Amino acid sequence: MRVFMTGTSGFLGRPTARQLVAAGHEVAALLRPDTDRARLGDVAGSLTPVHGSLEDVDSLRAPLSAFAPEVVIHAGWSDVSGAGRNAPAQLRNAVFAADLATLASEVGAGAFIGIGSQAEYGPMTGAADETHPPRPTSLYGVAKLAAALATEQICVRAGLRWAWIRLFCAYGPRDNPSFLIPTLMRGLLAGECPPLTACTQKWDFLHVDDAAAAIVAVAAAQAAAGPFNLGSGEAPPLVDTVALLRDLIDPALPLGIGALPFRPEQVMHLQADIGRLHRATGWRPRLTLAEGLSSTLRWYRSQGQDHSAVDTRNG
Repeated sequence: MRVFMTGTSGFLGRPTARQLVAAGHEVAALLRPDTDRARLGDVAGSLTPVHGSLEDVDSLRAPLSAFAPEVVIHAGWSDVSGAGRNAPAQLRNAVFAADLATLASEVGAGAFIGIGSQAEYGPMTGAADETHPPRPTSLYGVAKLAAALATEQICVRAGLRWAWIRLFCAYGPRDNPSFLIPTLMRGLLAGECPPLTACTQKWDFLHVDDAAAAIVAVAAAQAAAGPFNLGSGEAPPLVDTVALLRDLIDPALPLGIGALPFRPEQVMHLQADIGRLHRATGWRPRLTLAEGLSSTLRWYRSQGQDHSAVDTRNG
């Protein structure tokens, strides 16, 4: 299978590309002018580079026509954290996705797979399946939903298989340093007492390698189409996850549970119903939460005080 990917140097894209290559697929990667090839890691030499950017999608037409991808995986997205999540510029991401889906049809691809987000759904009160009504509360969620709706219509009209994978909460090596798991891990490794809310939220955490395996499974399953929720399927109380991580580092370390108030927009229940994804591909998470956190902890310890390898953007 020939696969063209965006976001290949990102937190999710890198392990996805690695697993595609390991499975024997041919992978071409979009490399923007500012892409640091070192961020591609050990998979860099196995990728066919496609130089250009989604800001100038016509620049990709000739190299993609030559590569002739069977599947296009769009994992690139700008401003995934911080103030950028509510910047109007988020909406450019939806336009880029629509342009790429159009180009995919024009160069003869048979499938377009986009990486969406649980942010498309907005507040939840239990495990969400794909029929959960979308009510995004951030421009990031709005842009992801707009990209989903636009690319679906483009693919349906062009006869492409369309799949949209709504990722809930992934963690692992090279995660965004501002996110919860890496923030806790760094603080606890330094012997600090991280301030926390009451941690009564129920959150679904999935190791990034398992998330990548799900994307590969959707790419390979020719009948896998439509929206898919991607998570572990389980949402233990956050206090249990925090305590598990602390115990892996040092059970004697204190935790600042209750030191912080909940934010007004605090998500209290984040859980993916992964039944549809399993039925379409057979995929299930391989790593337990304890195994995934242990693996991630080993990676952070191997980095010492150098956290330059982490990603601050998705692609």
